[in-house]
Parts: sequence; C-alpha cells; structure tokens
Amino acid sequence: MNESEINEMVIKCPACSVEGLAKSIMKEIEIPHFGKVLETTIQCPKCGFKHSDIIALEQNDPAKYVIKINKNNLSVRVVRSQSATVSIPEIGVKVEPGPKSEGYVTNVEGILTRFEDAVKKALKLFDDEQSQKNAKNTLKQIEELKKGNGTATLIIMDPFGQSNIVSENVEISEIPEEELRELKTGFSHIEE
Repeated sequence: MNESEINEMVIKCPACSVEGLAKSIMKEIEIPHFGKVLETTIQCPKCGFKHSDIIALEQNDPAKYVIKINKNNLSVRVVRSQSATVSIPEIGVKVEPGPKSEGYVTNVEGILTRFEDAVKKALKLFDDEQSQKNAKNTLKQIEELKKGNGTATLIIMDPFGQSNIVSENVEISEIPEEELRELKTGFSHIEE
C-alpha cells in the first residue's frame, strides 16, 4: 500500500453488528519526523460508531520525549503511539496504554484537552469530597495551561520509540532499563 492508495471495505459493525453498513478505511501515510504509519478508521452510519487509530509501521529504540508546556508551544505537533504513556507530573495526570489504546496525532493543547475530558469523566464517577476537590483543582490547572498561564512538563514514554513531539525544544532520551521494565505497553503477554 503506498501513500496514495486507500483500502476501503464494507464490514459488519463491531458495535451494532449490522452487516454491510460500516466502512473500514486504511491508508498508509508518511508523517514527517515520525515515519510510516497505517491510519485506520471504522464508521457506522446506523449506530454512529467511530473508531480511529494510527499504527506505527516502524519500530525504533525506546524513547522518552519531554517538553515544557508554555504559551508559545500549545500548537506543537504531538504523535502518540498506542503503546506510549503520557503524563504531566506537576498536575498529577497520566495515561497509560491498555488493550484498547489508540494512537493519535494532535498538538500540546489537544493533549491538555484529552486530560481535561478524562478528569471531567472522573468527576462524574467519584463523588466523594476529596476526589471532587482534587479533580476540580486539576481542571483549573489544565485550564490555566490552555490559556497560556504557567508552565508544566509534558512527558511521553514510548517503549517502541514510535511517538514524537515535533519541536526543536523537545528533549529526547533513552528510557533507563529499570523504568522500561515497569512501563506498560498495552499489549497482553503470558509469563511462564
């Protein structure tokens, strides 16, 4: 499959199970500073199901990407593979990969919005006073960062080196062996 070739097929919807309505689209593309990826989308017009993913087609060495979030870099492009852990330690937010993790391309502000959405969901799930207080405080910190007020550290740790923060100000380093062993990948494995 080359960059201009798009593979489309009609499939059974994974959500509503209606045969022959959902459309699956796969396209191989080259992302600058990242490499070749397979972009996949499944959409069902009947139930509204939509699933998008970006699957890296190249494997690199494990890598840690670090950038200071500030008002000048909210539009910096971020590529997160399905196996990467994303965190902002100063505000106590972290997303680790799981079996349903998706890769995506966004920007620093988009990462903040994803965390904001997750905290809002947590607000609805946990109604004890301490959880509510913590979540509201986290939302305020995210909001301030999105407005360009203050700074924080965005860290992406990818055991397969398939993520990227496209900026001359990003620090890219190896992941120490002890941290790499503890890092989740989102893939199941069986230990003997």
